[in-house]
Amino acid sequence: MPKRTDISTIMIIGAGPIVIGQACEFDYSGTQACKALKAEGYRIVLVNSNPATIMTDPDMADRTYIEPITPEIVAKVIEKERYAAPGGFALLPTMGGQTALNCALSLEKMGVLKRFDVEMIGATAHAIDKAEDRELFREAMTKIGLETPRSHHVKTLPAALEALDDIGLPAIIRPSFTLGGTGGGIAYNKAEFIEIVERGIDASPTNEVLVEESVLGWKEYEMEVVRDRADNCIIICSIENIDPMGVHTGDSITVAPALTLTDKEYQIMRDASIAVLREIGVETGGSNVQFAVDPSNGRMIVIEMNPRVSRSSALASKATGFPIAKVAARLAVGYTLDEIANDITGGATPASFEPTIDYVVTKIPRFAFEKFPGSEPILTTAMKSVGEAMAIGRNFAESLQKALRSLETGLCGLDEIEIEGFGKGDDMNVLRGALGTPTPDRLLVVGQALRLGMTAEAIHEASKIDIWFIERIAEIVALENKVKTYGLPEDAENLRKLKFAGFSDSRLATLAGLEEQDVRDMRHRLDVRPVYKRIDTCAAEFASPTAYMYSTYETPFIGSPANEAQPSAKNKIVILGGGPNRIGQGIEFDYCCCHACFALAEAGFETIMINCNPETVSTDYDTSDRLYFEPLTNEDVAEILDVEKSNGALLGVIVQYGGQTPLKLAHGLEQAGAPILGTPVDSIDLAEDRDRFKRLLDKLGLKQPKNGIAYSVEQSRIVVQELGLPLVVRPSYVLGGRAMAIIRDQSDLDDYLLGTLPSLVPSEIKARYPNDKTGQINTVLGKNPLLFDRYLTDAIEIDVDCLADGDEAAIAGVMEHIEEAGIHSGDSACSLPPRSLAPETIAALEAQTKSLAMALGVVGLMNVQFALKDGEIYVLEVNPRASRTVPFVAKVIGSPIAKIAARVMAGAKLVDFDPLDTKPAHVGVKEAVFPFARFPGVDTVLGPEMRSTGEVMGLDSSFDAAFVKSQLAGGAKAPREGVVFVSVRDADKSRIIPAVRLLKEVGFSIVATGGTARYLIERGIPAQKLNKVSEGRPHIVDAIKNGSIALVFNTTEGAQALADSRSLRRAALLHKVPYYTTLAGAVAAAQGIRAYVSGDLRVRALQDYFPPNATK
Repeated sequence: MPKRTDISTIMIIGAGPIVIGQACEFDYSGTQACKALKAEGYRIVLVNSNPATIMTDPDMADRTYIEPITPEIVAKVIEKERYAAPGGFALLPTMGGQTALNCALSLEKMGVLKRFDVEMIGATAHAIDKAEDRELFREAMTKIGLETPRSHHVKTLPAALEALDDIGLPAIIRPSFTLGGTGGGIAYNKAEFIEIVERGIDASPTNEVLVEESVLGWKEYEMEVVRDRADNCIIICSIENIDPMGVHTGDSITVAPALTLTDKEYQIMRDASIAVLREIGVETGGSNVQFAVDPSNGRMIVIEMNPRVSRSSALASKATGFPIAKVAARLAVGYTLDEIANDITGGATPASFEPTIDYVVTKIPRFAFEKFPGSEPILTTAMKSVGEAMAIGRNFAESLQKALRSLETGLCGLDEIEIEGFGKGDDMNVLRGALGTPTPDRLLVVGQALRLGMTAEAIHEASKIDIWFIERIAEIVALENKVKTYGLPEDAENLRKLKFAGFSDSRLATLAGLEEQDVRDMRHRLDVRPVYKRIDTCAAEFASPTAYMYSTYETPFIGSPANEAQPSAKNKIVILGGGPNRIGQGIEFDYCCCHACFALAEAGFETIMINCNPETVSTDYDTSDRLYFEPLTNEDVAEILDVEKSNGALLGVIVQYGGQTPLKLAHGLEQAGAPILGTPVDSIDLAEDRDRFKRLLDKLGLKQPKNGIAYSVEQSRIVVQELGLPLVVRPSYVLGGRAMAIIRDQSDLDDYLLGTLPSLVPSEIKARYPNDKTGQINTVLGKNPLLFDRYLTDAIEIDVDCLADGDEAAIAGVMEHIEEAGIHSGDSACSLPPRSLAPETIAALEAQTKSLAMALGVVGLMNVQFALKDGEIYVLEVNPRASRTVPFVAKVIGSPIAKIAARVMAGAKLVDFDPLDTKPAHVGVKEAVFPFARFPGVDTVLGPEMRSTGEVMGLDSSFDAAFVKSQLAGGAKAPREGVVFVSVRDADKSRIIPAVRLLKEVGFSIVATGGTARYLIERGIPAQKLNKVSEGRPHIVDAIKNGSIALVFNTTEGAQALADSRSLRRAALLHKVPYYTTLAGAVAAAQGIRAYVSGDLRVRALQDYFPPNATK
């Protein structure tokens, strides 16, 4: 069927901020959908609150609304856009994850779609309901003869306890309509059951949970299916979870294709997944169906299905080269699979041609438990990973070891791991316990158990991991033993066999007791090098013009290995990506990498992307001219550069766009002769080296907080003694404030030196000093010292982004933080333009930034963090690279600064571009989004170590409206009425008065703890006293649990006060009560709520803020 002509406008709802369970894979799918539908001639209206996405670039859609994704706000956009163009109006809700689906269902139930004659395409409300509502889904599966786990659908705790009598323990609790298993979990006893059910009912928008029989230890599989309206169905790929059931699929190591299914089992599962799509009613697009199989008898049950593109579809797209989101978008407007050409084969095959895979793909999740002290690194049915790496090889071992080193957690492959408690007597039980507990490192524990002599059968029994995978890991361990015993083989054939098993040069060096360079020299001498194969959806049956490649050391049966890289004779530039998402290094850096590709391609260069993150737009095969899906290590990148240098001119490598990842490689690449584009590597070093940087600031006459540098544990204590407390401590060469802390007293210092620092020690240094913790730490600090500086209390923090070309610098944006200095810049809200800085202060900040850019020889982007205290400006940190604020600044000022900087790195000058408008007439507020709800037991108070996973943006003509939009976009409920609880430290009491008075004026009631209540009453503000938790019941936590508090202002000082108020912050989080733990945040919230109460928020498209062609 041809495309529909009765529709002229299509609205796409994005996924909003990056959160655990919903990351940048939806920017990838949304961007694909926008591009595909725009190319078909439709007018595209996009709603998304995340400024760090490619899809919110103004040229991706015709109308781009960076607004909160709430049903009320999206309804306003529909009202504004519905009749702005003639023809039919459709809503595509399947590209924005759970956020978009839930929003679309709410719009349907509110009658908005009917009122404005909007048709839902891609999935109907009925199909979404049937798939997402646990009870309806179970009934649908029973109807088509497929088993689901025995379960009961409940809305109350008494009903859940009744269900438990039938189901028994352990039991699985799954909330309806939530993301990444939010609120769910596994209960092993009654107390856990009650806690998880209450949490799940609260987390579900429909207050429903499914209490399900345990299938722990069963094998888990997924099928990625695409169906069109003519009932053509294809399987894109099968995915197998290495971890058994009980671990959320987003937290499990997975492989594609499924490796332990017989063909007969695969065909049964294939037929079942197609039957599921037909019954649910998914007529156009991609869906993901999850199965569990009992390994003892082969019983197969359906776990769930997602009637939309998902995390798994992004993985399946990158694993096969089949662009699921792009195809699904076109199916939604009437095409059938046979009418759509497959881009990757240059149209040689239609989209109805099922992909064929002649390689193995492994995805490994990346976690951030170290950012959340008090959280247990144990995996359950609620997702906790913050990112993932993917690797491709010609066998499982090659693919697995490449994926392990892609994680950037210090692993070189299947490294040794310390097992806690081993060597203290009861070793067999310690091993069994470690294998039976699902943790992020469990696969490494399997390897270690094999090294310690445990059999594959015993490991399978303890872990329930399929024995096939354990036997493959045993083969890796056997090869390790050979290298340890005999050293490296001296012939090409046997060395190639080791490389084909996925061993990196650095891992072989560790095993053989050599330096990494020795291994590389020997390998090159024997001409043992990787070859590059193309991902083409058809296992090389047809020639593919698309340069989407991975490396392998496979040896063919006859002749030499065929290299499919075929480098061109063009002028080329390599862009290094950021690797797996993590806290501190996320989608903002991928945004910059994509912009570099777009800008350099427009300027006539061939762009080459190297990255290993399957969620991103940068690893889409049509973002760059050539894509290498490879680990970001010196070895892997250097091999690619050698191949590309063999033809054409390699002009350089861009390392300043992918966060800390490429910067760590810059030295090695420069030494290997690769030209680094942009800011000199030595300048990057100078900014990171605390000692050299201090000398530069002295030379420029710029101020820093009083500070000292320590190269050892002993020196740290001396520096602290000299400077006095409180202090901020910052390690060198880290991102996202990793291991930064505020030291308030001696016990904080002891905790930091003996508790936090050991987590920064790489595994090779631990191996060198096995029982000497201080020796390990001193070895690290000897190269990368600690900087201690005086903590500036009540200072304003400011971020400045600038561009420089070596001759001049241009300011892109001056951002004033809302939270005070001492809270990581990535976790603080900020406004652009600044809301309270004097013009002369802004001028001084800009002048200091420019002098730093010139002194460092910056070519490209630079970010400086300042603190302002008592009128004095202090430099806190300089980052001579792209910072995470770049996309936000670009969207607020209307200039593609990452594109301009990429052109500058390639030789252009700033005078070639229009001047930047750093003082727009509107206001942008960036707000951080946190994953605290997923980590029970973790305190939500903020500090110098970054803990947010994503960001949102509020855009409006006033600060107050922009701020309240940013809060709504971040998931907070902005109350219009109710009771405000106020408990602030003495230093904040006088300054909180205007905020409290303002809320009183617009109709809120005030309750406060004794001291604060007295202070307010004395100043004419009526306030009722409410007990602190330590003063007896009924107290503030009771009031929050009873639903009688609408808003919390709570600032504290000192360790004891912080500990006393922890339960209050936790209760506010769990009961979705907005809470502010800084004075500045509370004041901004009060002003924002006034704007919210006094009038409706207006929506405005980005294109109306910046008319087209406003910038070169």
